[in-house]
Amino acid sequence: MKKVQVLLSAYNGERYISEQIESIMKQSYPDVSVLVRDDGSSDGTIHIVQKLMKFYPGRIQMITGSNIGVIGSFFELLIHSDSEADFYCFCDQDDVWFDYKVKSAVSHLDTISHVGKPAMVFTSTLLTDEKLNSRGTWPQSPSRKPSFYNALVQNIAVGATITFNKDSRNFFLENHQPDRSKVLMHDWWFYILVSAFGTVVYEEKPSMMYRQHGNNFVGGSNSLIQKLRNKFNSFRKHFGKHLLFHQALEFERVYGMKLSPEKKEQLDLFLQARPRLIDRIRYLSQSKLYRQSLVENILFKFLVLVNYI
Repeated sequence: MKKVQVLLSAYNGERYISEQIESIMKQSYPDVSVLVRDDGSSDGTIHIVQKLMKFYPGRIQMITGSNIGVIGSFFELLIHSDSEADFYCFCDQDDVWFDYKVKSAVSHLDTISHVGKPAMVFTSTLLTDEKLNSRGTWPQSPSRKPSFYNALVQNIAVGATITFNKDSRNFFLENHQPDRSKVLMHDWWFYILVSAFGTVVYEEKPSMMYRQHGNNFVGGSNSLIQKLRNKFNSFRKHFGKHLLFHQALEFERVYGMKLSPEKKEQLDLFLQARPRLIDRIRYLSQSKLYRQSLVENILFKFLVLVNYI
């Protein structure tokens, strides 16, 4: 039986973390353990986890630290993860997993994993309110297969649904660590990494209830108005910061020499300066990068033309 370790970052999660951990303990796949990292909570999170550790002896471990944020916390979890595990899951503190989540992920990874190659599976979610009333499946299924050419400019992998193999973990740990200030999210970084050097698979069937309660660090929505509002707010907040560029540049620094020639060419092309409009038009004619929907692709091209990307 292959071992699965769940990596759970917690911060002031006393309201929901017990229900989340209980859903992990009740997985139909038998060999599942949890490593919790508390990111400097000031509420009762640590006490709740300690009680659960006593109730499930040997299956839950916890490390504590100062508040370094969600990206740093998950990277610390990776550093302290069990080297003897075969698969690893990212996990948020406030969701509820369906009991087949781990078993389904392991089944997929057993099929696509090859020795020495990173592999990862992610799924859709059942979006819910804080009382777990359904708001429908989220996000919309990708129209094209996950790939490096998508990952550089769009994250489609919901972090709490991601399960990856030991080779993904080792590949991350055995190379230079990224500057965390350049990484947009831990799940996005893993989508880029695994799609660059291995295999990424999407499973349409939801694997968890993705609870929305007003305090989510990253939230989902099926409302068109809310999606447009989120896009506009993001555009206004990040204009001039070139966040995608800096994340891609950091990826090139860490992994550039290991990329295949075709992927390295596309990455270098993306990172080239485009001071003139004609440079941006020429770039779009040569680029293989894409987003998942027609609207998103049009938006991507527009953002390149106005020098936002």
